[in-house]
Amino acid sequence: MSTIPIETRFKVLCEITRSQHFAWRQAAAEMCPDVDPEQITYKMWEITGHETAKAYLRRIDPSKPLPIQIAKSMVWSSECMGEDAIIEEGKDDSETFVVHHGCPWYQWHKRLNLLKEDQPGCDLWFETCLDDVNKELGTNLKIETLHSLPEGSETCKRRIWVES
Repeated sequence: MSTIPIETRFKVLCEITRSQHFAWRQAAAEMCPDVDPEQITYKMWEITGHETAKAYLRRIDPSKPLPIQIAKSMVWSSECMGEDAIIEEGKDDSETFVVHHGCPWYQWHKRLNLLKEDQPGCDLWFETCLDDVNKELGTNLKIETLHSLPEGSETCKRRIWVES
């Protein structure tokens, strides 16, 4: 049995996962020099959005307000990845907000001079996820980034709502 505390192993595993993402990006760029690495990265986030939607749909109760359920899923998965995220209530059950106070993905993008990919990747991930949820449930959920770390804000804040 490992003598390394589970919390330490978890933090290291999360960093290994992020490191693998950027190693994969570099390998794709080197092996396929005629392909734009940004577009490969965005395709990866789109695929991730489809897979995320499948996971979220297993947890959603369509008879209950959806924005808060999506927000709870986002915060849960963010916390599982070692991110600092919270939910802020909206005006009523038709909207809610997710706020990330810190994000290791942002730090990696910043360190590797890839900040221009950070917010667009997250936006594509979440938009794809909600598109799939909408298709499955026949709903009209929307998400928008109100401000973000890459833009110089202290947080990333996203609004999730049902558009009528």
